[in-house]
Parts: sequence; structure tokens; C-alpha cells
Amino acid sequence: MRLFACQSCSQMVYFDNVSCTRCEAVLGFAPDDLSIHALGPAGDGGWQPIGGGRAYRHCANRLEHDVCNWLVPVDDPEPFCVACRLNQTIPDLTVEGNIVLWRRLETEKRRLVYSLLRLGLPVTPKRFDAAGLAFDFLADTAPSFDETGRVLTGHASGLITLNIAEADPVVREKMRSQMAEPYRTILGHFRHESGHHYWDRLVQGGPWLEEVRALFGDDTEDYAAALDRHYRNGPRPDWLEHHVSAYAATHAWEDWAETWAHYLHIVDTTETAAEFGLAVRPKVGTSADLYVEEGIDPYGQADFRVVLAHWLPLTYALNSLNRSMGHDHVYPFVLAAPVIEKLDLVHRIVRDAGSA
Repeated sequence: MRLFACQSCSQMVYFDNVSCTRCEAVLGFAPDDLSIHALGPAGDGGWQPIGGGRAYRHCANRLEHDVCNWLVPVDDPEPFCVACRLNQTIPDLTVEGNIVLWRRLETEKRRLVYSLLRLGLPVTPKRFDAAGLAFDFLADTAPSFDETGRVLTGHASGLITLNIAEADPVVREKMRSQMAEPYRTILGHFRHESGHHYWDRLVQGGPWLEEVRALFGDDTEDYAAALDRHYRNGPRPDWLEHHVSAYAATHAWEDWAETWAHYLHIVDTTETAAEFGLAVRPKVGTSADLYVEEGIDPYGQADFRVVLAHWLPLTYALNSLNRSMGHDHVYPFVLAAPVIEKLDLVHRIVRDAGSA
């Protein structure tokens, strides 16, 4: 994630800010240039970046529900921004507490969309294109995550469904423990499920399919049977040697989706570290693999090995910092050689799609 500054007073502002905490300038994120802008009135209810530029208006979800800070060009007939127009179903806002849960979901969804736009990937609403992307944010009709009336988070033909209970940290932690997952976040869900969508868009039936199969396995294997085997018997004993997570060992589709999610974790966090000018220079040890002197733009980096050379030392430092605060590791994963090979393939496929 990039860092941003208020053009009115130069105060650093954050991706989700709607106003500057120093000068109180109105802020908005413009997806066409991936920047936060300090705004001034432009007439006819529009807004213009301070210093000039095209005129915008606020996304309808900011005006109506205060759940979005993205902008829409004034000449765009769509009332919603490029992230919110992906929504097919939003939670029932007459139910107490749903607006809070939805706001948390939207915050993390916009981080996903930011990465997709940075990578130059297609982000087309499903209502405009049957092969496009859409989101359903639904609630259980029974108590959260009860088997009766339970909403299952998942993906089907470009439609990503997310149980809004995932936005409740207490419920999510309970599920993380029950599922024996070392890592469970809203953003992680979005990134994983988007991986299934981009399998359909970038891999299935395309020139990369055979190379993907060679690394990720046979995607024609019976998916339901593979899931049943995983939940009945547990993950294969050697999963750590070949997969980024235990769940990735379930089926080729899940291996791809888990690897895709980790790829997005890596590039976005590496960009954030570079934006903060973080360097890793341990005072003990002599391994050059632990040193990072300067940041890179991982979204624009042609060679994934360069990204990885920055990522691994960063995880060592972040995990150590978290442990010093009494928390679990930020990144509790081991990237075995086959996993790195898979991540590299994802990188090459994304680079190819982004340049198309």
C-alpha cells in the first residue's frame, strides 16, 4: 500500500481517511490515479483536487452510508465507485450492528481492489460482464456460523460470497481456532476468494493451464470428494513441503487460491514497507539473506526473486516484533521451494495479464 499526503498541509494521511486530521481538508481516493486527494468544491456539487485536476463526486455509499471514501469522475454515470459497483448484495441495514460489520468489510475489500488495480488486472462488475466480479455480503439466518441457515464464504463463477460475521473479531477468532488456522482475516478471505475468480479469468482454458497444472496439480480431480477427504482425514502429512498452507493441499484450485492470496499479501506488505523506508539490518549474524537496504516497487518488479529477497527479511523482523509484544507471528508460514516456484508462476501470469 502506498503512503499518501494531504495536498493542503502535507500531513501524512491514510488509505481510509475521509478528512485530514491536521487541516480538516476533505479527502477522497481516486481509483483512476490510485491517489488520495485533498478536495475543494468544484461547483454543481462536485469536488476538485487542490492544485487542479479532473472533477469528482463522492461514491454514493459515502453519501448514503458513510462506508466508502472513493471518488467517481463527475462525467461517470455510475453513482458508485469502481469498488462499490462490484456489490451485488449488501447486508440488511435495518438489522442493528450490520452497518458496522459492512463498513469493516468494505474497508478490506477496497484494499483488495487497490491491489488488483495496481496489478492492472480486470476489475469488471458482473452486471456488466458475465465473466466479471461481484460480491454478496450475507448474514446467517440462524446464530452466527450455526449449521442451520449458515452462509458459507466462497466463490462461484465470479460471485464472491462473504458471511458478514467474519467482520466480528470475536466470531472470526472462534472460527480460526475451530478450523486450526494460523491466520484468518477479512482481507485474507477476499484475497483467497479473488484467486478463484482469477483462476477462471487467467488460467482456465488459457495458455498457462498446463504449466499451472504441472505445479499445482490436477484441477479436474473431483472437488467435493477432495474437500470431504480433507475434512475427514485432515491434510496430507507432507503438506508443509509442497504447499503454503494445510488447506492448500486439499485440491489444485485451493492451492492456487491460497498461493494467490499469499502473493497479494507479499506484494502489498512489501510496498508498505518500502513506502515507510524500512530497512532490515540485524546486528548479529552474517547471513546476507537477512539484510534489506532499500525498498522496491513490488507491483512493478519483473523478477519475483527480487520481491522475495525483500519479503523474507521483512517477515523475520515483523514476526520478532510481534513476539516482543506478546502476539503471534504476523506471517506464520514457511515458504518451501515448491511454494516459491508457485508464487513465481503467479507473478508471471499476473505480469502477463497486466500488460495485455
